[in-house]
Amino acid sequence: MDGSTTEPLPRGELEAPLMLDRRSRIAALVRQRGSVRVHELAELFQVSPVTIRSDLAHLEQEGLLVRDRGGAVAPATRSALIAFDQRATMHLAAKQRIGCAAASLVAPGDTILMDAGTTVVEMVPHLPRSGPLTVVTNALNVALELRLLPEARVILLGGALNYATFGTLGPLAEQALEGMAVAKLFLAAESVDLATGVTDSTIEIAQIKRAMVRAAHQIILLADSSKWGRTGFIKVTPLSAIHTVVTDAGLPEDQRAALERLGVGVLIA
Repeated sequence: MDGSTTEPLPRGELEAPLMLDRRSRIAALVRQRGSVRVHELAELFQVSPVTIRSDLAHLEQEGLLVRDRGGAVAPATRSALIAFDQRATMHLAAKQRIGCAAASLVAPGDTILMDAGTTVVEMVPHLPRSGPLTVVTNALNVALELRLLPEARVILLGGALNYATFGTLGPLAEQALEGMAVAKLFLAAESVDLATGVTDSTIEIAQIKRAMVRAAHQIILLADSSKWGRTGFIKVTPLSAIHTVVTDAGLPEDQRAALERLGVGVLIA
C-alpha cells in the first residue's frame, strides 16, 4: 500500500446538487400554488428558515418569484417579459457557444424543429445562410430572429401562448406536430438528471416537448451545465431517447461518461 488516502469531497460540492434541486422544486411550487410560506418550505425540505430565505432571494433574482413578508408569491404576468430577459442573460456566454455548436449540426435543406428557450435561440445567428431550410418552432423569439435568414421557411405552431417561455403550447400545437416528421429536434430543458432524464416545470410544457420528440427522427438536447443534476416537476423524456447532447465544459466528467455509455453523443461547446 502506498499510504495514500481518498480526500472527502468539500461540503459545498456535496450540498450544491441538493440546493439546486430544492430551488427548482420551490420555483415549481410557487408556480403551482401562487404563494408559499417560509416555515412550510423549511419543514418540507428539512432545512432552516435562513436557508429557505436565501433560496427565495436567489429565485427572486432570477425572476421566478417575488418575496413578500413570510414567504413568496408568483410574479405577476406583466413581469413575465422581465423574467424572460433575466433568464436570457444567465450563463449567456455558455448559451452562445452551445447555440453555435448546435447550429453546426444543421445542413442546407434540413427540416428542423426548434423548441422555445433562451439557449435554442442562440443557434439562429449561426444557421446556414444559403440554401433552403425549413424551421418549425413554437417559440416567438426564435421565429422573430429567423427573419435574418431570407431563404428559411418558418412554420410557427399555433396554440396558447405561455408567457414564461414565450412559446405556444396546448392541443392546437400538439395536433399540428402529429402530422409532421422533421429530421432534427433541438430541444431545450429546464432540468436534466441522469436517472430522471429531461424534466420541466409544468404538465403543459412537458406535453408540447413530448409531442416534439415524437415528431423528430433525431433529438438534440441543448442544456448548459447549470441545468445538470437537477430534477423538475414533470418528466419529458429519458436521456436514452436523446441522440446528441450539446453542453459546455462544466459538465462533470462522470456524467459525460454515463451519457456515452447510454449511446448518447456529447458535443462540448
